Amino acid sequence: MYGADAALAGAAGKAGGDCLSANEWICPEYVTSRGQELADATAQHVWITVVSVVLALLVAFPLALAARRWQRAYGPVLGLTTILYTVPSLAMYALLLPLFGVGASVVVTGLVLYSLTVLVRNILAGLESVPDDAREAARGMGYGPGRLLFGVELPLSLPALMAGLRIATVSAVALTTVGAIVGFGGLGNLIYEGMDSFFKAQVLTASVICVLLAVLADVLLLGVQRLLTPWVRAGARKPRRGRDAGRGPGEDGGAGGPEPGGPVDTVPAAAGKEA
Repeated sequence: MYGADAALAGAAGKAGGDCLSANEWICPEYVTSRGQELADATAQHVWITVVSVVLALLVAFPLALAARRWQRAYGPVLGLTTILYTVPSLAMYALLLPLFGVGASVVVTGLVLYSLTVLVRNILAGLESVPDDAREAARGMGYGPGRLLFGVELPLSLPALMAGLRIATVSAVALTTVGAIVGFGGLGNLIYEGMDSFFKAQVLTASVICVLLAVLADVLLLGVQRLLTPWVRAGARKPRRGRDAGRGPGEDGGAGGPEPGGPVDTVPAAAGKEA
């Protein structure tokens, strides 16, 4: 029930046990009766988020490569993406309206621009954390620039890249709700409508689903990161095995460092500081 009618029917609703009429915050009846509405809003929220993050990754990757390749482009690329991130979301969507009109493209474009800051910085951090020894070894084996990038540098920079992707995705889930100002905010549409009419169950339910989406996206991406970077888990287990065997910290690798292949294990630490 919307508007002032919810307040007028409150007493009668409580007497009859109807949480919708009573306009209660927690209302299972709202979930069952508005299931399709919630599903449609959730589906819109998910596809806007996914499309935005994928497009942002496709744009951020060449920007990061350009910034690394040409020193003159480094500062402008980081500066521009940082400036874009400082623009308030409402102002960003308002500025994009004359270009795209009222539609989902406004929300997607805004999310892409916001995601560039995190993605570009993390891609650069990951690439810069690749050990020089690994690059030199690959060149010695005849790797060209393209094969070096995709066969050596990108795999070793995955921890930093995935950390940026997780942050960008969670941020996109949250900022998608602001798209309700143009009618394409997914769950944000329900939140804003519920706030206008003080429909408590709608506001709380849509907000909880939005939070769950963010948590689920982060957990899924973390799982993907762990699958793609098995050396991180292997590196984390090495010190424990050394201590269990009663060896000192310098006895495992001869100088207190990791075993052969250890340079790879230093990548997550360098990437994590940047992320």
